[in-house]
Amino acid sequence: MTSDPATDTARPPRVHRAWNGALERVDLGEVDYAQAADAMAGWVAERRAGLAGDRLFLLSHPAVITYGPRTDPADLHRVEHDLPLVQVDRGGFATYHGPGQLIGYLILDVGRHGPADVVRWLELGLIDALTGLGFDVCRRDTPHGASSLVGVWTPDGRKLVSIGMRIRGGVTSHGFALNVDPDLHAFDLFTACGLPHVHMTSLGELAAEQNIPMPDDATVRAAVAAALSADR
Repeated sequence: MTSDPATDTARPPRVHRAWNGALERVDLGEVDYAQAADAMAGWVAERRAGLAGDRLFLLSHPAVITYGPRTDPADLHRVEHDLPLVQVDRGGFATYHGPGQLIGYLILDVGRHGPADVVRWLELGLIDALTGLGFDVCRRDTPHGASSLVGVWTPDGRKLVSIGMRIRGGVTSHGFALNVDPDLHAFDLFTACGLPHVHMTSLGELAAEQNIPMPDDATVRAAVAAALSADR
């Protein structure tokens, strides 16, 4: 089943954040994926033990394809490639991480709120951030029986941000991958997000099309952190 971006885009009313308290921003540079996964397990343990508050870790990874446990093995190789493949314990299917992306890992105590609450809050926060930078973006509702359309999209149906999270013991892990200016050809090597016909885009591509200034990494980080810390 396919979806029509002209009919299933959605800009719902703003919602309040899924929990109470401040969100601490932690800026990192490029971190190897395996190293980040090990560190994330520690961040989650600290949050569960009350040793740290809610945190947003902003970083990037060297080139790697990660995939959730429900991913069809055929999705991992549209063509032969030598990118590392790493199975992960988040929701979602296969996606690419690499230079030019902003990765956000959210370690949050969500209390009694469920995955849909947190994902919707994250989508809306990222939309607020990117709209503030001058980009026209939206979320999309997933038609019944179709592959998930969670993420941030352009109105013409290109995907800009992938989201994949896990909630266990009331604490989230993993988060989002925002294409700032990565090598988009990497997404042609595999089936991204379980969507065979998806077209991925980036802020760099959109800025060139719209003839608007391209924000630098520091500006994007600041906008995302500010939007996710806001009480909406």
